[in-house]
This record gives sequence, structure tokens and C-alpha cells, in this order.
Amino acid sequence: MNILTLSATELSAAIRRGDVSVRQALDAVLQRIDEREQELHCYITILPREELYAEADRLQQAIDAGELSGPLAGVPAAIKDNLCTEGIRTTCASKILYNYVPTFSSTAALRLREAGVLVIGKTNMDEFAMGSTTETSAFGVTKNPRDPSRVPGGSSGGSAAAVAAGECFLALGSDTGGSIRQPASYCGVVGIKPTYGTVSRYGLVAYGSSLDQIGPLAHTVRDAATVLEAISAHDPKDATSIAREDTDFTQALTADVKGLRIGIPRDYFGEGLDPEVADAVRAAAKVLEAQGATVEEFDLSLVKYAIPTYYTIADAEASSNLERFDGVKYGYRAPEAEGLHQMYKRTRSEGFGPEVKRRIMLGSFVLSSGYYDAYYLKALRVKALIKKAFDEAFARYDLILGPVAPTTAPELGSSLSDPIKMYLGDIYTISVNLAGLPGISIPVGTDSKGLPIGMQLIADCFQEKKMIRAAYTYEQAAGMER
Repeated sequence: MNILTLSATELSAAIRRGDVSVRQALDAVLQRIDEREQELHCYITILPREELYAEADRLQQAIDAGELSGPLAGVPAAIKDNLCTEGIRTTCASKILYNYVPTFSSTAALRLREAGVLVIGKTNMDEFAMGSTTETSAFGVTKNPRDPSRVPGGSSGGSAAAVAAGECFLALGSDTGGSIRQPASYCGVVGIKPTYGTVSRYGLVAYGSSLDQIGPLAHTVRDAATVLEAISAHDPKDATSIAREDTDFTQALTADVKGLRIGIPRDYFGEGLDPEVADAVRAAAKVLEAQGATVEEFDLSLVKYAIPTYYTIADAEASSNLERFDGVKYGYRAPEAEGLHQMYKRTRSEGFGPEVKRRIMLGSFVLSSGYYDAYYLKALRVKALIKKAFDEAFARYDLILGPVAPTTAPELGSSLSDPIKMYLGDIYTISVNLAGLPGISIPVGTDSKGLPIGMQLIADCFQEKKMIRAAYTYEQAAGMER
């Protein structure tokens, strides 16, 4: 049996049947890491092998004793390096946190462990989740397993690349403006951004607090839905956490879209969209239509305002959230600084990378006296209008369908040199975060270069099940399940 050809849920079932051991699954992943990690650089931290094997044995004993019987028990997984993990270094891919080891774990990481998952390590990312290519990391660039001359996307690029490369079976990422869905599209895996408040943000190092949401990256819709079900729950430690009773997302894994109304925004298929991406997404829509869904085009207004609105709000929140990194309590501290203020300045100047500094300065500017009303307050008003436009769309449609990104994965270095170009790559994903909606990215083929193309399905708040059902139906009908 080639273990790496199994999906996460298939592997767990095989382990629980006794066909495969947790150690054998771990061996398969570590062998793949030995083969590809030096080239791809998916991880910032991989746990010591003696610890991993000890944990594999503990999990095996619990599974054999019937104490762990869930659909993810024994599965090797990875966690994005902005989710705190007790006793495991958590850097946010930044020099300023190069040696930070939390004394607590994020709720999402804890729930993953409670499900019996074997955590391999912490994945690379854009520094403080600020970027779309995983090239702003202070620990080096991650490469796309489908073509190492290309970026894996970002900011959860390490998680997406690790899953795509077989260096883990599933991973957690965070999504502030598309940071799960876009790398899932570029790497050819499935990624889900749930409704804001569905997964606890406790222990997630914040970028934009009103936008951030944790979600899964996996090979199949079933795997992603299973992980989302495992990590979703109300958490009193997170004031934005929502008590929901409909988080049994695996119940939506039925290949049936009859009667489902799907809208395709004409605005998403205008200038800047690669023709091959457009053709693949439209072909995927035809598959859903053939399965019984009603598909039609419509006008979704305000799309052109999404990017300036997002970067105004996200950067304003980032400038506030990143105030805490000052070299006093933890992380990097500039040596030989004279006095407190010089220590602050030098620590932050040396500890933060260029993209993080750019966003802190922009955020501080839009919040400053004389500019708050002109920029930040106006952005909040446009955010409300964007949410209203989606509300009107969902009065007519169950789901919105479109591309995840305008192109397939760009070459390394091509967008980092032009920040505006990098920001524009988020045009189809950021409005989902501004409106607090759920979205899923699923692979729908490749372009002429063999690079993966992703389709995005967007649902109304708390309607993940419709989204998962449509994604699963497409996956089954197109024969794309792993």
C-alpha cells in the first residue's frame, strides 16, 4: 500500500482497521520530507523525530484501546506558524519572534490534537501573514511542489505546499484576505475559510482581527470538511466566537445539487483574468449545472472597491496588533541599545521585514488625526456596502461561483518586486473576509503549463454545508477525489 496516495480520512480508517500503523504513516511522511523539504522549504520547525515517534506510539495505543476512534485519528498534520503551540516555537515567520516558544496552545491546535492528529511541525508563511506568495518570510522562500520555479501562494503557502507535496496529510492555515483559498488554488488542494466566528481565534497571532479566520487545507473536500468539523466550536476565550449547533459539516458530503441556485458574478470575469482560468472555472460551473444546479450570471457591485477597502482596514488593525512586539517581554531584542526608546526603535526596525513595515506605516497613517475620517471611516462604510451587496445576491442565489485568483501561480520574485501587483491578486478573495462569509477553493484542472487552477464557491453566513455539498458534488462528478 502506498500510504501517501490515501486521503486523510482514508488513512485514519486504515489505521483504525489495523491495516496501517501510525508509525508507518509517520515514516511515509518523514521520508517524503527527507526527499523534498530541502528544495521546497514548507516548514519552519519540524519536531524532533524521537518526539514524533513517541507521540505516534501514544496515539497507536489510544486507537488500539478504542479511546481514539474519530475520522482523523493517527493522521500526520501540520500547523501554520502563526498558531501558538505550547512548547513548540511559534515565529510568524518573523525575525522579531525567532525564538518565541508559547506557554499555551491555540484552541484550534488543541482541538486538532484532541481529534488524535499527529502534529509534525509548523509551516512557513508570509511574515505575520502579510503577503500572497510566502516570499516575505524571514526564514526563506517556500516553493510550489507542482513547479518549484513558482510561488505556492500565501500567506498559508507552507501549509498548502506541505499538503500538495505529501509532507503531511492535512494542515491548518489562516485566512485574512484569501490566505487559505489562494495557496490552495495555486497548489491544487482544497482550502476552506469558514464563516467569521466559527473557529476560535484564541492563540492565533492577529493580523487583522475583524478579518482573520482559521481553516483547513487538505487533499479532498471530505478531508477539509472533517477537519473543519473537528476545530469548530464555541470558545469563551474568544469574544468573537459564535455558538453554533450546525457544525456537523460532514453531513453535507452528498453528491446532490438539484435545485441549488448558483450565481456567477460578471464582474469576476473582466479584465485581468487569465483566459485559461476563466475557461476552467466556467467548465466547472457547467459540471454543476449538469448535476442539476441552476447557474446564471449576475452583476455583483462594488468589487472594484474591495482591495482599497481591505488594505485600509487590515493595515489599520495590523498597526494596532503589532504594537505588542517591542523587544521587552519576548522575541528579538536589539543589542546594545541605549535607553528604552532606542531599544524599541532598533528592535522593530531590525525585527520586522519590509512588507510588515509597509503595512504598519500605512495602517498608522489611515488612523492618524486628520486622515481617520477620510480613509479608515470611509473604508468601514464601504465594507458595510459590500456586505449589503452580498446580502442582496444571496437573496437570489444559494452560492456564488468564481475564480480564486486571476492567474495560476506566478514565478518566484515576479510579484514581490511590485506590491500593488501582489495586492491585486487578492481581488476575488478579500471581499469574502470583509463580509465575514465562508468560501472554499477546489481544484478544477490545470493550465497549459500544468499549473493548478482553483474554483471558489462562496456561501452566505453559516451556510457552509451548501458550499461543501456543491464542492463535493463537483469533485465526485469530475472524478477528482484523491
